[in-house]
Amino acid sequence: MRDSTRRALERAAELTRQGRLTEAMATAEPVILAADSYESAEIGRWLTDHADDFIKES
Repeated sequence: MRDSTRRALERAAELTRQGRLTEAMATAEPVILAADSYESAEIGRWLTDHADDFIKES
């Protein structure tokens, strides 16, 4: 996965924890939509592995 994609997902997790879901979606959606099939699979694995990042305090 590209570093920029990972950073966008990490930022989206941070925004979600802060209750800023609209901004989180605006951050994550473009990189998810732009991903090719290989990167989409990586994103799916990252989201599964880091689900707690979206709800736990940092």
